[in-house]
Amino acid sequence: MSLAHAAAEYMLSDALLPDRRGPRLKGLRLELPLDRMVKFIAVGFPLLLMSLVFAQEFSAGPPIRCFSPSNFTIRQAAYVDSSCWDSLVHHELDELGPHKMKSLWPHKALPYSLLALAVAMYLPVLLWQYAAAPALSSDLLFIISELDKSYNRSIRLVQHMLKIRQNSSDPHVFWDELEKARKERYFEFPLLERYLACKQRSHSLVAAYLLRNSLLLLFTSVIYLYLGHFHLDVFFQEEFSCSVKTGLLSDETHMPQLITCRLTSLSVLQIVSLSSLTIYTLLVPVIIYNLTRLCRWDKRLLSIYEMLPAFDLLSRKMLGCPINDLNVILLFLRANISELISFSWLSVLCVLKDMTTQKHNIDTVVDFMTLLAGLEPSKPKHLTHRIGDENP
Repeated sequence: MSLAHAAAEYMLSDALLPDRRGPRLKGLRLELPLDRMVKFIAVGFPLLLMSLVFAQEFSAGPPIRCFSPSNFTIRQAAYVDSSCWDSLVHHELDELGPHKMKSLWPHKALPYSLLALAVAMYLPVLLWQYAAAPALSSDLLFIISELDKSYNRSIRLVQHMLKIRQNSSDPHVFWDELEKARKERYFEFPLLERYLACKQRSHSLVAAYLLRNSLLLLFTSVIYLYLGHFHLDVFFQEEFSCSVKTGLLSDETHMPQLITCRLTSLSVLQIVSLSSLTIYTLLVPVIIYNLTRLCRWDKRLLSIYEMLPAFDLLSRKMLGCPINDLNVILLFLRANISELISFSWLSVLCVLKDMTTQKHNIDTVVDFMTLLAGLEPSKPKHLTHRIGDENP
């Protein structure tokens, strides 16, 4: 074996990817980075606010302070505070008739509404995990494995071609067999391409992804309605008139009809309302952007894997409407690009392919690695001319 052939063999051996038959892929990301960010913010932010609300209640004392008459005992004053907080109803005197009443229950329900918000925002995540993640995981495992195997098959094919060329005494026979193999498409392994083409006719993953983000937008709209209808009504009301002529104080003749109370927790409700409105407003463009990504193909990823034999979804114009499972799989392949060992090798080969002067002879990784191994990607011109001279 000559030094050139030995160097070519070493180069091809180094280009082979390690075998993954042992440990399975455990680091698959079944959520896109932006989806994960939306999940953490949409679910974690109300839980953070809820903990702050409870911490404020324990540290600052009662959430209201009522101005009881000076002749009230300590027990009566405590009863007024407790009764007014339990009822939390504002009594407004009306000259035309009985006084009007307005409930201030959003103050009391604030931490529990935040908990309900966190649970509601987690429902789309649960939907995705149980309805789509298992099927997506199996698809990614198969596709990543087949992409790397297809790359390795191409490298082993070049190694086999190099050995045949070394053992062939007649170069004409070798090139005739090679051109016949390319014409008959022996180098192609169309299983993966056909599988991906079938995924264009499937819509289970894309339906789950659309439903997840649509539910997030729906729940965000509910937040706007809740804040606008309930919180805005009590947003600026710091004091209210409370009626306590019940229970222990029902028979007290010297008891005033209404007692003024002040909401010490009003600032907490204002901060929670404004911060929630701001955060979820900022999340809306991110959710919409996640949905718009389904309207276009990731052609850069596909163009790099066009270097593999029988992976020509782009060149054959096999891509149709992007709203299908194949587009979702491509998005998650991009998110799991670190698991695709062949991607870095093919990216380098694509760059070298664009820089080579023989672009018309290089279509796949087989052609390029053949050239790097010291073989011409097509029959040399001197052999072609010689055949023409022998057969005038």
